[in-house]
Amino acid sequence: MSKKSILKEADEIINQRSEEKERQYGPFSEGMDRAASIFNGMTGLNVTGREMYMALIALKFSRESYNHKRDNLLDAVAYIGALDNYIEENDQYLKELES
Repeated sequence: MSKKSILKEADEIINQRSEEKERQYGPFSEGMDRAASIFNGMTGLNVTGREMYMALIALKFSRESYNHKRDNLLDAVAYIGALDNYIEENDQYLKELES
């Protein structure tokens, strides 16, 4: 029995099950923007949703540096894919505003 590719699994988490996740937690990108707002309110800093993704990716790589767990890598790959979607969504939004 072969193990599913980590890239395929991350794609399923981020892109294939998006409706299921939205029902439970709201849209992923909106959640990151909301988390950034909460973080900013707590700290007085001014991070963006994009930077929240980067922080979570860094956290997963930090955990992996202590102890290999496939889940660390899977989550990091999934966050990278979600970050790419976030950038694409926001770039499209900015293009629409400029039109």
